[in-house]
Amino acid sequence: MAARLLPAARFIIKGSLAGAAVYVAYDQGLLGSGAEGAEALKKAQTVLPPVIKEWTSYVGWELPPTPKIDFSPSDSWNKGVQTVMSALSVAPTRACEYTMEGWKYMKDLVK
Repeated sequence: MAARLLPAARFIIKGSLAGAAVYVAYDQGLLGSGAEGAEALKKAQTVLPPVIKEWTSYVGWELPPTPKIDFSPSDSWNKGVQTVMSALSVAPTRACEYTMEGWKYMKDLVK
């Protein structure tokens, strides 16, 4: 009986942790627009270093200094979306060109 309850309990615990992680991400604005994500990143950059420093001093660990991130995630996201959409828009033309080159190559082989 206990052998059957253990996998169910593990599943429930893992599902609860995953749900909590999604809730926290949504609550902090990470699943919103790019501007909300950028605000959440700035908030995390200001709040986390003091908390991590306090925690490491409590535990007694020495960590290297945190790197400075100086870019806009929303700009990077938009650039990635534009690149993907650009590639998708020329995909039919490229497929036609490659097909014509393939047929030409096959014809040359048959000659």
